[in-house]
Amino acid sequence: MSPDKRIIRITHNNLNEYLKELAKEFRRLNGTRTPAEIILIGGAAILANYGFRDFTYDIDAIIVASSAMKDAIAHVGDKYGLPRGWMNADFKRTASYSDKLFEVSVFYKTFSNILTVRTVTAEYLLAMKLMSGRRYKNDLSDIIGVLWEQEKNGKPISREAIDGAVALLYGSDAVIPKVSGELLNTLLAADDYETLYRRTRDEEIESREILNGFERRYPGKLTGENIESVLRSARREKPDEPKKSTLALLEEKKRLVNEAKQSANWADAPRRRDDRELD
Repeated sequence: MSPDKRIIRITHNNLNEYLKELAKEFRRLNGTRTPAEIILIGGAAILANYGFRDFTYDIDAIIVASSAMKDAIAHVGDKYGLPRGWMNADFKRTASYSDKLFEVSVFYKTFSNILTVRTVTAEYLLAMKLMSGRRYKNDLSDIIGVLWEQEKNGKPISREAIDGAVALLYGSDAVIPKVSGELLNTLLAADDYETLYRRTRDEEIESREILNGFERRYPGKLTGENIESVLRSARREKPDEPKKSTLALLEEKKRLVNEAKQSANWADAPRRRDDRELD
């Protein structure tokens, strides 16, 4: 869904209000005999479980319900001025979808004794975001944000847990996009997630502006296959020196730290040898 300033945003504070209204409307249309279940995915799952993200424009979800749910979603959207398709299952057509998501989901809340809402936990959110790896959406900043809040809460996520989630959702031979893998390797050794998060959000916003401008100039020409080349070309055309990406800065910092360690080891080697001789 294309962002628009007139579109009402779904936030951490109003998410439950919309879900509550959806449950009431579904109950009115459907009755009480057949309950419904929804699994929040992506941005909505981030909003439900974390505080670093401000909003999302729509709710990606797995919806298990009678046909009345479609009408209930439309009615709630009309009532609150939400965009058409404010809740949808379109993500099922993306690389981040897995039919294993239902079994790994966890309980979130029940509304009006008719609608059970579930979410996915950190390692599976990370696996999905890594598999998607879009630099013009919120994927990379969401990865950093989840790692950041998990660390703040004293529950850091290990590489083993993330690899296990990727394997469970997508198979043991699944390969995440290169940019996602490189970012993850470096992030797990990072020490300032907050700064990285804010910088990456700025980069994502810039990327989205570039792509929106391209789409305005060349309607219908932007595809999943040419997005990365459009972004690279646009940044090369800027007259000022291009800003290093978050990943490049992290890699540079990692290299400098390793060089410093090597220098320290080299300088300390004769002293350690002399110490052994004295022993």
